[in-house]
Order: sequence, then structure tokens, then C-alpha cells
Amino acid sequence: MPDSIAADDQADAPRCASCHTLLRDTERRADGTPYQGCDRCRRRVDADLAALAGQPTYVDDEIVSGLYAALGDRLLPGRSGDGIRGCGAAGSRMPLNLEPLSLQARGGVVTILQTWQVDWHETLGWLHPRWEGGPQRQLDATVAALRINLGWAAERHPAWSEFAAEVRQLVTACRTQVTGERTERRITVVCTADGCGGLMRVTVSTPGTRCARCGTQYDRTEALRLPVAARSVAA
Repeated sequence: MPDSIAADDQADAPRCASCHTLLRDTERRADGTPYQGCDRCRRRVDADLAALAGQPTYVDDEIVSGLYAALGDRLLPGRSGDGIRGCGAAGSRMPLNLEPLSLQARGGVVTILQTWQVDWHETLGWLHPRWEGGPQRQLDATVAALRINLGWAAERHPAWSEFAAEVRQLVTACRTQVTGERTERRITVVCTADGCGGLMRVTVSTPGTRCARCGTQYDRTEALRLPVAARSVAA
């Protein structure tokens, strides 16, 4: 009986809107209102934003910043970190790689992050932000502004989980183009809450997930421990 009571209490306890882990006592406002995002997710988003801005910097052959700037080196087919692997016929023009181009163009990385900055300004009642210079300078200014106000967003912004997910998607898309790494494979797992059996798609870095059938929330560790669905069911 005590175990079931504890489980019920835990199910009703506030969780991070992004990874669904239980929030700690320190992740509450002075009036007791729980934060939107936990400290771990805030640090992860901060690192993701930092990875996009500036010029490319590598640590142990892994790029830790400058992902957006590095996209420029991937516009031609066959480019890699070691240079161009192939070339077209003499006098012919090589077509541009559309994926890195779309991330750099209007509507891509800079526009998406600026849209969030505008949203935050409007939520806080601030004046509309202004940007100067080219795309790289605008990106760096926007990233700096978002990082400065990240604590507020994790604490109070109602769309924190959407923001965190979108930043992660941008970083993954840029890193895929820059390093050539494939995106993570998704697997289908089964919800075990009260025999629910609902299906959820996760990756090894999924911060958390919620069962659409019964509403049960799982943090990252819990989600990765769920049983994998049979191939015939997952298809």
C-alpha cells in the first residue's frame, strides 16, 4: 500500500515540460509554482544555442560551436572537413546542396530563432528586437539574447518544451550537414502503465516522452527501459 501511494503521489508531482522528469524543490518559484523546464534541460538548450553561434571551433575533432557558419563549407556536393571529394566536368557548374542552403536561407536557423526572440519580447512586454548586419551577425546577436533570458524561459514560458525541441532539431540538422553524421534511429516502445500498450517512438537521446493513449509521462531513463514493440506491431 505505501508503494502504491508513493507512486500516485509521484504521478501527480510536477514534471519538466521538456523531458518529463520530476522537478526538484529548487525548480520552483518563490510562490511554489513549478518551473516549465528543469535545470538539466536548461543547460542542454544553452549548450545547443552556443553550438550554433560564432565561428567553427573543434574539441577532439568534435565541433562545439560555429555550426551555422560551418554550413557554408557544405554548399557544394562532395565537400567534407578535409576538402572537396569530387568535382564536376570542366566548365560545368556544380549544383548546390539544398539542405545546408535551406538552413542558411531566410526561414532557416536565423529566422526560427528570431521568431522565438520576438515571442519572448512580446511575452515580457518589451519592444520588438532589432537586428543589424548579415545573417551570421544576426544569429550571434539572437543567440546571445536567448541565452541571457534562458533562465526566465525555463521558469515561466508556457511554450518551453516547444522551444527546447526546436533548438535541438536545428542543432541536429546543422550537425548532420556539417559532420555527415546520420540522424538517430527511432525505435518503437510500449507503454506499460496499467496494461495500456500504447506505442511511442523514441531515440537514445530522447529527453522524455508521453503516451498519447493514457497520458503517462516517462523521463529519458524510464523511456529507454520500456519494452521494444514487436516489429509487426511497430510497422
